[in-house]
Amino acid sequence: MLGWAMEIFWTGLHAFRVRNLKLTGKSSLWMFPIYGSAAFLTPVVQRMKNTPLFKRGLVYMSCIFLGEYVSGILLKRKNMCPWDYSRTPYHYRGVIRLDYAPVWFLVGLLYERILLKSA
Repeated sequence: MLGWAMEIFWTGLHAFRVRNLKLTGKSSLWMFPIYGSAAFLTPVVQRMKNTPLFKRGLVYMSCIFLGEYVSGILLKRKNMCPWDYSRTPYHYRGVIRLDYAPVWFLVGLLYERILLKSA
């Protein structure tokens, strides 16, 4: 649920950036299982809890990129992918944006805190 809420907040901020004062945030039902798959990181999080922060963040960021890439490619094959980054700089195959690396780094560390509390 957290991932879904963050996506709606993030897209609402984009609306603000383009001066749409309705601040409409958007998402897709496909995103619910995609963000929910972060729960599969629990064993990784538990094993890495004593690893330096920067290394943990890089691993989580890589996992998020991998999840976004795989789910994006699979959904794109069926013409069901709710996002398309192909018109943005630093995209790869239209399904991941490399400039989101700092965001995914921080999101991974946030997920870590939540997953460690629930484990």
